[in-house]
Amino acid sequence: MAPMTTTGEEMHALVERVYPLCRSITGDGVRATLDIVGEYIPLDVHEVPTGTQVLDWTVPQEWNIRDAYIADGTGRRVVDFAESSLHVLGYSVPVSATMPLSELRGHLHTLPDQPSWVPYRTSYYKPEWGFCLAQDTLDAMPDGEYEVRIDSTLADGHLTYAEHVVPGQVADEVIVSCHTCHPALANDNMAGVAVATFLARQLAEQTPYYTYRFIFAPGTIGAITWLARNAERVARVKHGLVLACAGDPGSLTYKQSRRGDAEIDRVLRHVLAASERPHRINEFTPYGYDERQYCSPGFNLGVGSLTRTPYAGYPEYHTSADNLDFVSPEAMADTLAVCREAFAVLDRNRQYVNLSPYGEPQLGRRGLYDALGGRSDTKQAQMAMLWVLNLSDGEHDLLDVAERSGLPFDTVADAADALHEAGLIKT
Repeated sequence: MAPMTTTGEEMHALVERVYPLCRSITGDGVRATLDIVGEYIPLDVHEVPTGTQVLDWTVPQEWNIRDAYIADGTGRRVVDFAESSLHVLGYSVPVSATMPLSELRGHLHTLPDQPSWVPYRTSYYKPEWGFCLAQDTLDAMPDGEYEVRIDSTLADGHLTYAEHVVPGQVADEVIVSCHTCHPALANDNMAGVAVATFLARQLAEQTPYYTYRFIFAPGTIGAITWLARNAERVARVKHGLVLACAGDPGSLTYKQSRRGDAEIDRVLRHVLAASERPHRINEFTPYGYDERQYCSPGFNLGVGSLTRTPYAGYPEYHTSADNLDFVSPEAMADTLAVCREAFAVLDRNRQYVNLSPYGEPQLGRRGLYDALGGRSDTKQAQMAMLWVLNLSDGEHDLLDVAERSGLPFDTVADAADALHEAGLIKT
């Protein structure tokens, strides 16, 4: 496996490539983003037509934009879509007009408290048009006539999402989901897309126990579309993780699933605590990213959300300050490492039944103690065997054993492997 420093730089380079593209919940910007991700991992791209009923929603018209600007009386573009795709209200209907600043102001969005930043705003489901700009820019615009142009189209088309599958030893699935709809926002969520991409690449270097399905889809409507189109597969989804805000300088935050005690919740709590990383564990709320779709009561999947600083928890959120300088290779590498550690535990966690539960079986004559010779953690490994035997009652899994014994999970899992091979426990 490539060193984390190198991988972090590669992830940052991917973010740099896709960052400028104008993405939305539909359109060519999403396709262009998936084309780039497809250079790193093979993708199965799905196109869902406008008007398709997906649960309680309908796939909207497709939005594309070629140019947009506000020009003053000299023709100078004081706001220019070519400089940043944040400058246009997402899903703006086309407009071509000349109007006074007094009329234009009703279509302008700024951040007075952060006058040099440009906000990110959208109007997906209500026909509207508008521009986003720095308050400093607006303050410098004198009264007068301005040319306003948004060269966009809203027309029947498709919603685009993609999947990548890493085959496992069993058909049961772990889903890893990230949203692909935000333009020119590095942390939210191109860093999440990059971490998911490289996580998929690294998992493909082995044969994991579970099958891992990566979902790259626009927020809300994309996850809803995937759920609507995969009703027969949902029963196979045993665990899941939504990745977002994966590259900022904050410490890691895990938001638990609606269940709160799903295996993925237990695994992330254990891994983060055992790693001694600064972190937070948050309770589930039905607001945030697409975990709220996977955890809606009809599905109630065991899907949590891993971020660094969570949804709306940093000043740069949904502004032009969420740029390439805001995300770092080191932070993305750390997020990726936690995902790898968590999935390594998830893949080895099992419930066992002790086949010799009456008294302690004789381990020495089975060569189990001899097999531990030379290990630096021989005493820990011996204790792990005794703990696994004692708690292999069909009601406790290996994560329970690690938590109760205080032993490292890998040591417990190694002990279980040895006991299973010796015929002392079974799944």
